[in-house]
Amino acid sequence: MKSMTSMRLLAIAASLVWATTPAWAQTYPAKVVRVVVPYAAGGPTDIVARLVSQGMSDAWKQPVIVENKAGAGGMIGTEYVAKASADGYTLLISGSGPVVVNQSLYKKMPYDTVKDFAPITELVSAPTILVVPSSLGVNSLRELIALAKAKPGQLNYASAGNGTPPHLAGELLKSMAGVDIVHVPYSAQQASNAVLSGQVAMLFETPTASNAARAGKVKALAVSTAKRFAGAPELPTMAEAGLPGFEVTAWYGLLAPTGTPGEIVKRVYAETQTILALPEVKKRMLTLGFEPVGNSPEQFAGFIHSEIAKWSKVIRESGVKPQ
Repeated sequence: MKSMTSMRLLAIAASLVWATTPAWAQTYPAKVVRVVVPYAAGGPTDIVARLVSQGMSDAWKQPVIVENKAGAGGMIGTEYVAKASADGYTLLISGSGPVVVNQSLYKKMPYDTVKDFAPITELVSAPTILVVPSSLGVNSLRELIALAKAKPGQLNYASAGNGTPPHLAGELLKSMAGVDIVHVPYSAQQASNAVLSGQVAMLFETPTASNAARAGKVKALAVSTAKRFAGAPELPTMAEAGLPGFEVTAWYGLLAPTGTPGEIVKRVYAETQTILALPEVKKRMLTLGFEPVGNSPEQFAGFIHSEIAKWSKVIRESGVKPQ
């Protein structure tokens, strides 16, 4: 009887909360929801956005469409959402570049991440994997650092361009390990080819690099995240490999314009939790090198603040400039 009474009380409380929620929030979404991706179609952000948007569309029985608005390092699409109506019908799914890194990389920005966005959730994160050519003759992070110290200014590392996560990861490695290595910017594919051919000594690569390592084409030394990656559990973290405190993640999050009603933010957040927990979605994400996160709006906001502070310091101390 006691348990039945408790259940009735919970039901009454839930109905009262629902009754006091504005009618427009109860019926959300009542029309097409647009999810803006500030990059071209086909990239990792786009893939995550389409998986999540399809899940929302299926659950809500309303179209949730992805719009790619690329350009200016992701700032065109991000600015578009920052200035959109704060009604929950225009959302942003972005990586760290436009919402974190660019805040320190560029002197003038058309938006302010902290002021102009309401964080909803960090959807997924992905490690980068530190790889070296098999011909380099090193088998661990400690050996790589020792080689770099023995040859200051003679080793180089590739990235997909100035200000990209592989570039900043390399700058963080330089700072924390106290080594002098030279940055060589490429495109993403060129960077992969450069380390495969031995043109560069190292690269922070996407999780798929573990496949190349298993095939003997490169040597994978460590993953950049605080814990081991489920897709390559044999690899130590950078901390385990000899650089305590090193942590870099590529992440993709969902945000709304500031002023979006809290009830809608909560509704969207709750739906993402359901989607990210689906076995088929989790399996697909892991195959792509992503791990679902799904933290709360408050946790995501705190994470964004910490990321801005972290990369601001790296950019300031290293003198990184935009391309």
